[in-house]
Amino acid sequence: MKVLVINAGSSSLKYQLIDTVDGKVMAKGLCERIGIDGVLVHTGSKDKTTIKTPMPTHAEAISAVINILLDPEQGVISSMKEIDAVGHRVVHGGEFFSDSVLITEAVIKAIEDCVPLAPLHNPPNLIGIRACQEVMGKDVPMVAVFDTAFHQSMPQTSYMYAIPYEYYEKYKIRRYGFHGTSHKYVAQQAAEMLGRDLDELKLITCHLGNGSSIAAIKNGKSFDTSMGFTPLDGLPMGTRAGNIDPAIIEFLAENEGLSAKEVINILNKKSGMLGISGVSSDFRDLDAANEEGNARAKLAKDMFDNSVKKIIGSYIAEMGGVDAIIFTAGVGENDRSVRWDVCSHMEYLGIKIDPEKNKFRGRQMDISIDWARVRVLVIPTNEELMIAQDTERLVKQSQLDA
Repeated sequence: MKVLVINAGSSSLKYQLIDTVDGKVMAKGLCERIGIDGVLVHTGSKDKTTIKTPMPTHAEAISAVINILLDPEQGVISSMKEIDAVGHRVVHGGEFFSDSVLITEAVIKAIEDCVPLAPLHNPPNLIGIRACQEVMGKDVPMVAVFDTAFHQSMPQTSYMYAIPYEYYEKYKIRRYGFHGTSHKYVAQQAAEMLGRDLDELKLITCHLGNGSSIAAIKNGKSFDTSMGFTPLDGLPMGTRAGNIDPAIIEFLAENEGLSAKEVINILNKKSGMLGISGVSSDFRDLDAANEEGNARAKLAKDMFDNSVKKIIGSYIAEMGGVDAIIFTAGVGENDRSVRWDVCSHMEYLGIKIDPEKNKFRGRQMDISIDWARVRVLVIPTNEELMIAQDTERLVKQSQLDA
C-alpha cells in the first residue's frame, strides 16, 4: 500500500510517500511559507529540488505535493490513484482516542473539541485534513494518528494531577503525554531486537531532542510519561523549562511586570538549554562551547542528563524493574555523551554501556556491555513509518469489515 503521510503546521506541511510493503520512502518534502509566497523542497526520483509556487492556503500546498509526485521528471507515481490512503499526524486527541482512527466528520469534530488543549497544533492539523479532502476527494481513506493516543493506557495514578478533582471533570486537566507515535515505534523495534514478546517487557523509551520525553512502557502499554497537560512539562529541553515549581510563574509575573501568558512564553521559548547556557538550544553547540570551557554550557548538559537519569530511576521503581532502556530522536540517537552520562553509575541496576559500542551514532544497535542485565538500545525513530503502518492497518480492516 502506498500511503501519503502528512504533518501540517500553521505555515508549513511535511510529507512522505511510503510504500508499506517494504517501508521504502518513495518521496518526501516540505512546503514552507504557506500563506506568504510558497516554497516546495522535494526529494523524489532525483536529487533534492526547490520550487517556488504560490500557496495561499494548505489546499494549494497539497496540490503542489500531488503535482510534484506526478511530475515526469521528479515524480514517483503516474496517477493520483496510486495513493491508496493518507495518514495525518494529529497532536492532541484528548481522552477521545486511544488509538489511530479512520477520519470521519465525527472524528473531525472531536479533534476540533481538543483545540483548547493544543491551540497551536490541532488547528493546522485540521487544515491539513480538510485540504487533502478538498484536493483528493473524500473517497481516498484518511487516518488520524495522534501523539497522545498511545499514552491513554496510563493508570489514573500516573495521569491525574493533585488539584481539585472538579477541574479534571470540567476541563480535563490531566497528564496526556506526547511523542506517543515515536515511543510506540521504538518499543516495537526493541521487542524485535530482543527477540521477545512486547507484552512481556518492561521498557523505558527516551525520546531526546529539542523536545524531549520519556515513557515507561509495561507489557506493551504506556504506563507513565514525562510530558504532561502540555509538552512544557517534564525534562528541561531545547528552549522549554520542563518541570518547575509552579509558584515561579506568579513570582516572575509580579517581579518582572509580566502577564502569566508572557511568563509561559518565556518558559516555552527562552528557557531550557538556551536559557541556562545563554549559548544555544542545540546540543551540538553546547558541546562545542563546553570544549571551549563554557561553564554554563556544561551546566545545561549536566542538568539535562541528571533529569533524564532521575526519571529513568523513578520509572524503574514504578514498574518494579526494567528489561531495556531505549535512546531515540536527534539527541538520543547521536549524542554519545548524553547516553554515557545518563547511564553512568547505574551498574547496581544491571545497566552498563560499552564505551566502544557507544561511539556509533544514528544506527540501530545494542550498546550495552556484554554482562549487563538491562540492555541499552539505540533505535532511530521513524514516526512517519509508524503513521503509514497504522494507516494501512485501519484501512485494510475497514475493507474487511465492509
